[in-house]
Amino acid sequence: MLKEYSDKFPEGFLWGGATAANQFEGGYREGGKGLSTSDVLTGGTHTIPRRITPELEEGTYYPSHVAIDFYHRYKEDIALFAEMGFKTFRMSINWTRIFPNGDELEPNEEGLKFYEDVFNELKKYNIEPLVTISHYEFPYGLTKKYNGDGWANREVIDCYLRYCKAIFTRYKNLVKYWLTFNEINILARPFGAFFGGGILLDEKGGPISEIKDNPQKRFQALHHQFVASAKAIKMGHEINSEFKIGCMIAYEALYPYTCNPEDVFLAQNSEEISNYLCGDVHVRGEYPHFAARYFKENNIDIHMEDEDLEILKEGTVDFYTFSYYMSNCISAHPEDLEQIGGNMSLGLKNPYLKASDWGWQVDPIGLRTVLNKLYSRYRIPLMVVENGFGAVDKIEEDGSINDDYRIDYLRDHIKEMKEAVIDGVDLMGYTPWGCIDLVSAGTGEMKKRYGFIYVDKNNDGTGNLDRYKKKSFNWYKNVIASNGEEL
Repeated sequence: MLKEYSDKFPEGFLWGGATAANQFEGGYREGGKGLSTSDVLTGGTHTIPRRITPELEEGTYYPSHVAIDFYHRYKEDIALFAEMGFKTFRMSINWTRIFPNGDELEPNEEGLKFYEDVFNELKKYNIEPLVTISHYEFPYGLTKKYNGDGWANREVIDCYLRYCKAIFTRYKNLVKYWLTFNEINILARPFGAFFGGGILLDEKGGPISEIKDNPQKRFQALHHQFVASAKAIKMGHEINSEFKIGCMIAYEALYPYTCNPEDVFLAQNSEEISNYLCGDVHVRGEYPHFAARYFKENNIDIHMEDEDLEILKEGTVDFYTFSYYMSNCISAHPEDLEQIGGNMSLGLKNPYLKASDWGWQVDPIGLRTVLNKLYSRYRIPLMVVENGFGAVDKIEEDGSINDDYRIDYLRDHIKEMKEAVIDGVDLMGYTPWGCIDLVSAGTGEMKKRYGFIYVDKNNDGTGNLDRYKKKSFNWYKNVIASNGEEL
């Protein structure tokens, strides 16, 4: 039987916005919270990389410590989200607010109560929380306890499952939608060890752009996250059968730079490792066919327990979510070609696309292409949980913030999402990244703003944190009210 044709976003489509605790919550030592890996990352800029400091340095600026202070202002912020008409709000839980060092046997009640209050505030406005369990923060106590190995140490699985059990149980009647790991495939990329795995390969720390790589540790850590995710999904469904638990992938859209077959194969091969390795394990419950050769040729030997493959089969996801900001080109012969990148990925400049001030190539049609590729491969509901335009916003003399460039970017991407829905893709929601201005994960700066809501804060941490509506605020409000019909 053919899928029913539709030329509109489905009823109940989950419009909303996305954030991460370490980038907007603040309160880094309040309510019993412990130190996380994000708390030892300094500020930076587009040209000056963030640094990892194994110990906090007096007089050094750490953006996550205050961020935009959602910890104290959540009622104000949620009211603004409700005014826009949000159906869902993607947020994450700070693991170290629940288990300060990561290895405790009992959770921190103050931390549990904080998120319970947040979820109840969302419920007041009929906003469905979409909760990422681990989003680029990891208990720094576990990084130190396991000598910098982080997720490469298998014992972390039990710590994570204890954390999952605490939040699944406490919020079983307040949260329906969960994501086990943010952009889990970041561990398949050389710079993802610390961000994604809590792995500190140099005890002296240093600039994140200069961190040593250890593919063996990265992929061992990734395997442990696969096992942890599968076990968490099975546990979650046992605690509440109504839970919907998904994965989250940083989708790296790659085009061959030319029609040279070498370029075409390189683009396909690179996408397999970057995008499909993790998606296949999460959705199909098994490593894909190309994994064995990749591991062999890169001297990666994944240690697995006897039951691991069965665990992966039993813990597949209910839906698939991903981030999409841009696309890149790739060539087997990149000499003398201009390099460009963003969102922790690098590629070659596409002569047919324009780029943002941060070098992110704007490619709305690429989103439609990705949605069709993913739905053809997996045939489960999809959700775009990060997409947005980082830019320098200016407050005019009359107090207005005219971010038409952001409206144009989002409008063009929403149009292509609708085309994908008409193509037959089962798309369940859309949460643009940084619905309120927050700290950049990659650079640690505030200057690169994404939000519909402006936050008075500067790169150096100064500012009064007041909130102001941008022009895009009312535009997105109308998009939601019309279910994507009025753009």
